[in-house]
Amino acid sequence: MIRPAASRALRWWRQLQVMTVKELLQVARDTPLMLFFVFAFTVQIVMGGGRPGFELRNALLHVRDADNSAASRELASRFRPPYYVFHGAGGRPDAATRLLDRGDAMVVMDIPEGFERALAQGRPTAVQVQVDTTNSAVGLLAATYAQQIAADYATEIALARAGITAGELQSLPVIREEQRAWFNPNQDNRWFFSVGDMVMMVTLLTILLSTAALAREKERGTVEQLLVSPLSPLQILLPKVLAMTLVVVAGTMVSVFAVLGPVFSMPLQGSLPLFFTITAIYGFTSSGLGLFAATVTRNLSQAGLLAIFLFVPIILFSGIHTPDEGMPGWLHTIVLFNPMAHYIDATYSILLRGAGLDLVWDSVLAMALLGAAVFGFGVWRFRRQFE
Repeated sequence: MIRPAASRALRWWRQLQVMTVKELLQVARDTPLMLFFVFAFTVQIVMGGGRPGFELRNALLHVRDADNSAASRELASRFRPPYYVFHGAGGRPDAATRLLDRGDAMVVMDIPEGFERALAQGRPTAVQVQVDTTNSAVGLLAATYAQQIAADYATEIALARAGITAGELQSLPVIREEQRAWFNPNQDNRWFFSVGDMVMMVTLLTILLSTAALAREKERGTVEQLLVSPLSPLQILLPKVLAMTLVVVAGTMVSVFAVLGPVFSMPLQGSLPLFFTITAIYGFTSSGLGLFAATVTRNLSQAGLLAIFLFVPIILFSGIHTPDEGMPGWLHTIVLFNPMAHYIDATYSILLRGAGLDLVWDSVLAMALLGAAVFGFGVWRFRRQFE
């Protein structure tokens, strides 16, 4: 014989299960939404991961060699792939600006006449390098690399004039700096960009889906029918959060197994079950934000606009584009209350560094507490709205 408390718990669970299935069916029948969902977790991540990074690759180099000597040719030959690609040579002195303006070259190097003679006599000489810094990050790298190449060449010339051979130089005590990238040895920015885009899609869709689910009920007038049914406000809202969380976790699985691994060859160092569990916790938290947005609006259009309004500051204060170390001190407190910042930290730690729960437990705890607080506030707001 089933006790009354157990019977009520079983009935409550069955009601939750039925309502969750109902929400999943509503999402599956929305064809435009499903197409956007598939696009967001596949094509969008491929496009985001394939965008140009912040490393110097194949910068077009044009050389105007007025000296045409062995020394000038030696200097020009040191600008080689994968950083620089030789584009052309010669031309008038004023042609450099036109090449840069038209985008036909990114770096223009002008070697003056008498370059080799000045080096042989020990006199100072200069080489002009003009760089297109339309893309400031890559342009700065092109200028820095060019300066380093010229400095190395000048050092070799100076050592040769001093009579120090390469063998003698190797026998001298030197301090050598060797930098090693631990978790991304090839420094492939596609890993960073693709994971970042996946996190943004998870955030956007959990907020939008949960907002649309409740706003659609209010707009069609079916929320009143649910209120007069034997369902509590918790049983009305919780299935929406669970359904949207399951949908987003499924999309995240598609991104991991169909995009990050096969397309970008990401090694996926950590535990995938742990990552998907944390994604579900974060989905619950973000869905709570979406429900809150839906409780303060009257229709689907208003809810969508408010969801976007919430999404933008979440992205800006998450650290995905600007690390929190580079933000003003007073913003650090705001970042602590941003669930996306904790999710990003856990995602990169698990997927790229192979971290376990012992290293990301603080991020998981913060997301869980924020999710419980936001969802509880949304339920309170929903109950108060219809009292």
